[in-house]
Amino acid sequence: MKAYELLFFVAPTLDEEARANVMNRIENTITAGEGTIDSAEDWGKRKLAYEINKLTEGDYILINFHANPDHIAELDRVLRINDSVQRHMIVCRPEGE
Repeated sequence: MKAYELLFFVAPTLDEEARANVMNRIENTITAGEGTIDSAEDWGKRKLAYEINKLTEGDYILINFHANPDHIAELDRVLRINDSVQRHMIVCRPEGE
């Protein structure tokens, strides 16, 4: 398995229950492909560099995880169809981390 990190943001007006549902969906998708979550950090509200969908701020979350490279496409698909996730980025981490 390879090491990856996922950074995404949701609208800051999203309530805690909806944010928890987004996190559960992501965690379930990662673990369904036999992946493991190393850590999840809530970065809080950050100002966006430019306006996205009439938002000037976003509530960021960073997830470090290990997964099979074949399963990353499924995770990307789940993030794309989730309306709460405004933008996301999945990158491969160096093996030493």
